[in-house]
Amino acid sequence: MSLDEDARWLEWVTKQFESIAGDDKEIDLDEFKTALKVKESFFAERFFALFDSDGSGSISLDELLKALDLLIHGNETDKLRFLFQVYDVDGSGSIDPDELRTVLKSCLRESAISLPEEKLDDLTLALFESADKDNSGSITFEELKAELENFPEVMENLTISAANWLKPPDLEQKKRKTPRYLTRTYWHNNSRKLFFLCLYALLNVLLFIIAMLKNAHGGPWFMVAKGCGQCLNLNCTFVMVLMLRRSLTWLRATWVVRILPLDQNILLHQIVGYAILIFSIVHTGAHVLNFARLSQNDAMYQLWEYLFTTRPGIGWVNGTASITGVVLQVLICLMVVCSSTFVRRSGHFEVFYWSHLSYIWVWALLVVHCANFWKWFVVPGVAFLIEKLVGIAVSRIGGLYIVEVNLLPSKVTHLVIKRPPFFHFKPGDYVYINIPAIAKYEWHPFTISSAPEQQDTLWLHVRSMGQWTNRLYEYFRQPESQTISNKRLTASLRNRQEQLTAKLSENHRYCNIKCYVDGPFGTPTRQIFASEHAVLIGAGIGITPFASILQSIMCRYRMRKQNCPNCNYSWCETIKDNEMKLRKVDFIWINRDQKSFEWFVSLLTKLEMDQADEEPEGRFLEMHMYMTSALSKNDMKAIGLQMALDLLAKKEKVDSITGLRTRTQPGRPDWAKVFQKMSEEKKGKVHVFYCGAPALAKAIKAQCEQFSFNFYKENF
Repeated sequence: MSLDEDARWLEWVTKQFESIAGDDKEIDLDEFKTALKVKESFFAERFFALFDSDGSGSISLDELLKALDLLIHGNETDKLRFLFQVYDVDGSGSIDPDELRTVLKSCLRESAISLPEEKLDDLTLALFESADKDNSGSITFEELKAELENFPEVMENLTISAANWLKPPDLEQKKRKTPRYLTRTYWHNNSRKLFFLCLYALLNVLLFIIAMLKNAHGGPWFMVAKGCGQCLNLNCTFVMVLMLRRSLTWLRATWVVRILPLDQNILLHQIVGYAILIFSIVHTGAHVLNFARLSQNDAMYQLWEYLFTTRPGIGWVNGTASITGVVLQVLICLMVVCSSTFVRRSGHFEVFYWSHLSYIWVWALLVVHCANFWKWFVVPGVAFLIEKLVGIAVSRIGGLYIVEVNLLPSKVTHLVIKRPPFFHFKPGDYVYINIPAIAKYEWHPFTISSAPEQQDTLWLHVRSMGQWTNRLYEYFRQPESQTISNKRLTASLRNRQEQLTAKLSENHRYCNIKCYVDGPFGTPTRQIFASEHAVLIGAGIGITPFASILQSIMCRYRMRKQNCPNCNYSWCETIKDNEMKLRKVDFIWINRDQKSFEWFVSLLTKLEMDQADEEPEGRFLEMHMYMTSALSKNDMKAIGLQMALDLLAKKEKVDSITGLRTRTQPGRPDWAKVFQKMSEEKKGKVHVFYCGAPALAKAIKAQCEQFSFNFYKENF
């Protein structure tokens, strides 16, 4: 941190102290925890004891600032001495194994890492035996310093300030930078989308002006209403075109994908939806104002008659334009509000789902409301109808069944569906699924997590985040007797047989439940195999599209693999073909907690085994695991734990957190460093594919623009 940031942090600490300290200007241990936001009691007690230089049981402002000044401005040895004193719990001048175990246990607890007691013992012994050079049974300051020198990253952390050591709330850093929307890189990387939006805006402006000129005889407000009405004709049909999923999936396989921003269809659909809302409000308001202007000269009708009756005779179908216009305005507002991020992400997806189905009434009312709308609607409407009929036919053919269910940590439901022989898809595609036993009429989209090469079954991984997904999880968690059969004796006998044969358990069930699947539909990830260097970033359950892709990639990778007939040496030919141009794949998985890694750990273990042999040009697939709840490497409290985890991983050849060979990194990725390393590898043009939370997508996209990487986000 800079000197300016250190000064601001000291100012913050002083204010915290003064607001909490009483009349005696002293703070006790509990107040100390509150002031510096130190939650873990062990480290809070150790910091407090070391800051309390006179042993009075309380800290004055002078004592606190003196200690913090040492940590900020002290040299490397001063900071290392403080670290040693934190670990030296009894103050004997050396660290014994039990003291080290106590510290590591506290680190694990604060990092939300759960390990067996035996594994904690292994961690303690790995670090202790490595540091205790003279086998004296204790670690001295000099031995700890020598051990730290074997970890350059840790030594680098000793230069950080106290602000990072004590983990206060992030202070706002007011750095004025050029907005990314004004940079040349942003415009270059988003050229297709921006060009398309410019054409879309220009077309609306032209339609608006032409309609106004044609209706100049009606006065200014009438002209505005007609201009907005013509724009509504365009947008109310175009919004449908953007959701013709089968047509868009087909277009992704053609040259059109290089010209049109097909991967942005959801974003464009939202933009057009907001445009419809604005045009409709202005259209309605302009008609009302025009009526007010006319009523000044001829008050034949009241406003309520104009809006809610057919007496004025406005409209081409029995004078219903005003009534249908009011109903349309209400429906459009309802659809936009219920499709907001707040509603969809707050566990009320069904509100969005059912309110959005009112588009059928909107189109029907538009045909009645406007005499010319059917001319705009007929071609897209026929395409939409064909897609729906094809979808119904596809979903009903084959008689699909869920044959197996696994309940995974963090309320993730793994569905195994019998795959029909005619069902063909690409890695990363998604489907809509309907399970009548859960909700008879609801369809929900999920990414296929199995590879196309897996012929017999389809996999779906469903995270419980809303009403339907929670019902799905609870349905399969219940005993079969409660969900399938009302015959008590038959169900009781079945349960007894199941218990005897042990075919069912709490987390794993075989079943035979009817379901319907519509799809597959393409996503931006279809561009992966046309890339040279692909970076796959999954946040939480966002790994699902990449589970399919990674399996498919490794199947193709194995087909390229060659083995020497005279020895055990194997290698992979770096031949580019039309099926796969990939030279390098980096897979980054970010999870909040340890249990989430269990979702796909078996798959990732298998992928690691496929690359047991080192390749001449480096690994084809590199995996990077991050656990955000774990203390980051620049946190002083985590130094010992990270050293122990590194040492044990080298000794056992597996990571203690996930069981993979790949070491799990604590905290969040430093995207600037991660992308800089990938840029320096020079494996070809880098394409970054992301699936996860929208907030993280913005940060990654901004970094991609800095490095001129192509960025694709999973949308459906």
